[in-house]
Amino acid sequence: MTDCIFYGGKGGVGKTTCAAATGTRLADAGRKTLVVSTDPAHSLSDSLETELGPKPRKLERGPEPTLETDSKGAPELEDAADLWAAEINPETRQERYEALARALAADLRSAGIRLDDEEVERIFAAGTPAGGDEIAALDLLVEYVDSGEWDVVVFDTAPTGHTLRLFDTPAVAGPFLETLGSLRGQAKRIGTAARSAVLGPMSMFGGGDDGADLEAFQARLERARELLLDAERTEFRVVLTPEGMAIAESERLVEKLRESGVRVDRLVVNRVFEDPEDDCSRCRSRRERHERRVAEVREAFPDLEIVTLPEREGEVQGLEAVRSIAERLPAEA
Repeated sequence: MTDCIFYGGKGGVGKTTCAAATGTRLADAGRKTLVVSTDPAHSLSDSLETELGPKPRKLERGPEPTLETDSKGAPELEDAADLWAAEINPETRQERYEALARALAADLRSAGIRLDDEEVERIFAAGTPAGGDEIAALDLLVEYVDSGEWDVVVFDTAPTGHTLRLFDTPAVAGPFLETLGSLRGQAKRIGTAARSAVLGPMSMFGGGDDGADLEAFQARLERARELLLDAERTEFRVVLTPEGMAIAESERLVEKLRESGVRVDRLVVNRVFEDPEDDCSRCRSRRERHERRVAEVREAFPDLEIVTLPEREGEVQGLEAVRSIAERLPAEA
């Protein structure tokens, strides 16, 4: 089974770096890993210094294969790990939603309701409680995980508000999709009855579903919800910095995730100042302030594992830079 790790938290706390570093460490440990950004304002490409899109791209093989000798003296090839990455855009699955809208328009027209495609598309867009970002992310989550191609998928999510919508989308969108399905069903029955009255038996040979499968789309969202709430396979890690506002927002995020049934085991406190110069009183004061903040985090989350990452000069960019902090992050998923 494919495991899932989600990184989330306040904007600008280093979620992308943590996701990239975790993916690198997992791949180096021998697990085929995919790192995915679901943040509309992508920075995963910058972090890995690689151009990315919605199609997973292989970044680097792990350690080169080596020949070892088994107990019988025969050479044995050790497989190398793979690291892959992708960035999800709302447009990635736009064609799927447009097909649903076109099919609905056709059904309504067959029932004598005059709506053009643009009007139905507006109804569809306005009716769904989540934006295309969340829908596309969930759609591809199912595709990535159920393909069985990766051992672990690591998600770099958008800032807190977007992340919560991501986890709420399957439950909230369900009633809307059920209503839409009911509307389509009624329109098709009315349209079929009208065609039968005019054309008789010949009406049974016309029409089609225009390639849109609303039931399958709804089933994929429900499957996404199952994956998000599967504590055996999915873990959410909250990233924060040693600042009061970040700690407060993290408390709200953890509370909301747990209310939704999402597993949260670890918090990552990023950019902790650790090594002040001996003759720098300002540096020592800053370290002491960060130590107090980390203590506050431990007190606020006594049941969670707290991981700290040191503050570094400049941006963490490139695989080697990302790998340099990976050892501080948990290797297991």
